[in-house]
Amino acid sequence: MRDMHGTRSTTSGPFTRKLQGFEPLQEADTALVTAIEAGERHFPGGTDLIREGDRPDGMIVITGGFACRYKLRETGARQITAYLLPGDVCDLDTSTLGRMDHTIGTLSSCRVVRLTSEASERLRERPDIARALRTAALVSDATLREWLVNLGRRMAVERLAHLFCELLMRIRAVVPTQGDSFDLPITQADLADTTGMTSVHVNRSLGELRRTGLIELKGKHLTIRDLPRLIEVAEFRPDYLHLGAHALTPELWSRSASAMVSRCA
Repeated sequence: MRDMHGTRSTTSGPFTRKLQGFEPLQEADTALVTAIEAGERHFPGGTDLIREGDRPDGMIVITGGFACRYKLRETGARQITAYLLPGDVCDLDTSTLGRMDHTIGTLSSCRVVRLTSEASERLRERPDIARALRTAALVSDATLREWLVNLGRRMAVERLAHLFCELLMRIRAVVPTQGDSFDLPITQADLADTTGMTSVHVNRSLGELRRTGLIELKGKHLTIRDLPRLIEVAEFRPDYLHLGAHALTPELWSRSASAMVSRCA
């Protein structure tokens, strides 16, 4: 496995861990997925892996770094509709549509595995892997719904708080983290294109999260200094991620839920 930046470690890879989080895999299945991860390639940040209008062929798996799904307006304005983190699968079913309706690009230096349609079908012929992939696709849909709520019904600080809670949970499920800290190799412009704000508004909102002692952002590294309070601000519920053992602990959930009840009383 490699970490978020592609550094080799001795544990199973993020794609393997992602699938195992959704479905127990047989030894032969694990060996197959591990062999697939060994074929990863490096792509610099700002690379379009597949563009809107292209014909998809197989699947793309992110094994290191941050990538995203995005749409461009004719003005050049960009809306990021999903973050793709280590272990995430792109284009599970888009080959049935003929052409891409969005672009997938790297936000940071990334490790990527490209699977042909034939290799993708071999994976889906394995029942346990097929179930895990289908669950991953359903979680991706659920995450998009949460992002729609974020854009439509949360204030600026709440949007960032919810996003940071989600990223911590998703990263923690596939890549070892140090407490509530993780690498965030994206720019304020990326955050703006994600949350529907200007870069200036993102900067101000990040400043508010810092001033209230909720986060510390140094360069490309984010530390959540008070996770229960951040969860309270975001009204974050991790259920849609279906992370099992990697979700919030009962104690942490109880503390955050109690705080929200007190605030609404």
